[in-house]
Amino acid sequence: QTLTNGINEAGKMALLTWEKEAGIELVQINGQRHYGGPPPGWEGGPPPAGTEVYIARLPQDVYENTLIPLFESVGKLYEFRLMMTFSGFNRGFAYARYASLQDARRAIATFHRFQLREGCTIVVCWSTQKHELVLNGLPAWMSQQELEARLQMVTEGIRRVTLHASPCQRQAKLAVLKYRSHKAAAMAKKTLMEGNLRFGKEGLKVDWLDPQLRKKLQLCEEEPSSSWVQGGKSPAVPRLVAQPLLLQNVLECLNMLCWKHRLRTPMFITRCVQVNPNGWQKFWYQVVIPGYHVPISGFTWVSPDRQGQSKQEKAKVVAALHGLWMLGESLHSQLPAF
Repeated sequence: QTLTNGINEAGKMALLTWEKEAGIELVQINGQRHYGGPPPGWEGGPPPAGTEVYIARLPQDVYENTLIPLFESVGKLYEFRLMMTFSGFNRGFAYARYASLQDARRAIATFHRFQLREGCTIVVCWSTQKHELVLNGLPAWMSQQELEARLQMVTEGIRRVTLHASPCQRQAKLAVLKYRSHKAAAMAKKTLMEGNLRFGKEGLKVDWLDPQLRKKLQLCEEEPSSSWVQGGKSPAVPRLVAQPLLLQNVLECLNMLCWKHRLRTPMFITRCVQVNPNGWQKFWYQVVIPGYHVPISGFTWVSPDRQGQSKQEKAKVVAALHGLWMLGESLHSQLPAF
């Protein structure tokens, strides 16, 4: 089979034909193609927890027209999610959620180490419903309030944020983020990785929380829920706790900090560079502060309108917050060491 422009055209055409003939609708959102949840004709609520299986080591040119009929052969599917790349291949893994625990158990017994094609044996096991992410490489001056404000602008479903001293980096922190579901956490992970989230010179590292790291952190005291750190008030930025964040309030904080630095009024550029079918938009932004040594730029995902804020306004809030954190870090680095 010939690969053209990074996509297996024969496999793609077979998928489109199958969709039309079977009356199947697949929806691609945030890097995953989704079937069901619930599927056509489903009655009642969703199946109980523990009915999802994880499918790995898939050939990248295999699609739902092969996978859904195969996994439906052992039980009724409630949902099927195939992880996709921008080039049109699958990412080698998928999730199948069954109507019952018995069906899920049967799928594992039948398809674990199943030879999908010659030389390709797949892995099927219970899905681990991870809800927690770890952000590594946060600056030492970061407070819980500033971090929560930023995360609530660019992700959804966050339940708890805790800060810890990084066990790997001196003068740095890491954060544990707990989301309401595995799906919310997975979407947040993708957003944070692709959104070029930055709080200083280096980008953050985003990953699932490792059990061994969790044990290490349990031995450490969590950061208190206030902006008071190291025996005194954080010099980084003014505390931002109002929800939702209003552009006027953030701009007032940024202008005040610029004035303290003897800098001039910031100028903003925002541009939408990507739109997803569910209404999320990816913005590039730049903050130019006359007198500051470099422009401050980055990317952010912006959710559909809520509480009257436009997407442009949300992007500008994130840009202003980034400017606050950059100036706060500069101020912190200029403080004398004791």
